[in-house]
Amino acid sequence: MSLTRRSTLAQVVAAVATALSDAGFTAVLTGGACATIYSDSAYQSHDLDFIIRSGGNQRTLAAALAAVGFRRDGDRYVHSNTRFFVEFPRGPLAIGDDIDIRPVPLRVGTTTTLALSATDACRDRLAAFYYWSDRQSLKAALEIARRHPVRMATIRRWSERENQLERFEEFRAALATRRSRETRRRT
Repeated sequence: MSLTRRSTLAQVVAAVATALSDAGFTAVLTGGACATIYSDSAYQSHDLDFIIRSGGNQRTLAAALAAVGFRRDGDRYVHSNTRFFVEFPRGPLAIGDDIDIRPVPLRVGTTTTLALSATDACRDRLAAFYYWSDRQSLKAALEIARRHPVRMATIRRWSERENQLERFEEFRAALATRRSRETRRRT
C-alpha cells in the first residue's frame, strides 16, 4: 500500500501492521491510535504505538518499516507523505498497574492486527485522565464507551485497584449524561 498525505490513520495502521507481520513481528496496537479507531475518529491521534511482543531486532524492524516508506527519526518512525508517525514503546503491554492485558484481533480495512479491546482502549485513555488529569483523554474514553460495548464492571474494578474510584465515578456520570442526551434526541 502506498501512503499519501490523504491516508487515514486506519490506512497507516493497516500498512504498518502488514509490514510488521510480514517481517515476523508480533505487535499490539495500543494508545491513541486505538482510541481513534474505537471512537470512529471523534478522537484524533497522530501516532501509532505498537508494543512488540516477539520478532526480529532493530535492523529488521527498520527494514520492515522502510518497505512502507518509514524512516527512523530519533525514537520514532516518520513518513514523508503522511502526518502520522510510528513509535514502539517499551513493553510490557500494560494499563496502569495491570499487565494482564489480552489483545484482540482488530480488523482495519482488509488487515487484521492485534490491538487493545474497546474496554482496554477505554481504560488506557482513563489512565491518562487518572494520572495526568488529561481531560482530552477523558473525552476519548467517553467516545469509545459511547460507540462500543465496554465492560464497565471491569473498568470499575481496575479503577478501584488503581485507587481512582472518584475519577471513575466522574467518567461513569459523564457517560450516563451523554447517553441520556442521546436517548432524548432520538425520541
